[in-house]
Amino acid sequence: MTPEERLAELGFEIPAALPPNGTYIPYRLLGNTLYLSGHGPRLPDNSYRLGRLDSDEQVPAGYADAQLAALNMLATIKLAVGELSRVEAVVKLLGMVHASTTFRRHTKVIDGCSDILVKAFGEKGMHARSAVGVSSLPHCMTVEIEAILHIRD
Repeated sequence: MTPEERLAELGFEIPAALPPNGTYIPYRLLGNTLYLSGHGPRLPDNSYRLGRLDSDEQVPAGYADAQLAALNMLATIKLAVGELSRVEAVVKLLGMVHASTTFRRHTKVIDGCSDILVKAFGEKGMHARSAVGVSSLPHCMTVEIEAILHIRD
């Protein structure tokens, strides 16, 4: 079963890859290493889910936003390498959460992204990760996540 089929079976759809909103590229492939720029909870109309996480009650919404960021990352991976089955390993994630200084559940929010990657790739989706809180993010989005992946020839 392909990563796309596994996700579809769980009710997830990979969106179309959207162009960057600035002077950067969405990915850089160097040899077998794929570097993904930061991805957020970007919607098909090019808007973002917005906000700042202040309380534990907002964790489910933040988790869903991290899931959407992961699906956007998968769209970029497909754009970069053609098919998700070429992913040999998700190596590292950096997850940033737009949060108040009192918010403490950053890891639970970024689990939304991690869980999608593991559902898509199985053991190959397990990765090293950092999850941090930040005082602001571009477009006032709730999360931004970047990744490094190992790609099969």
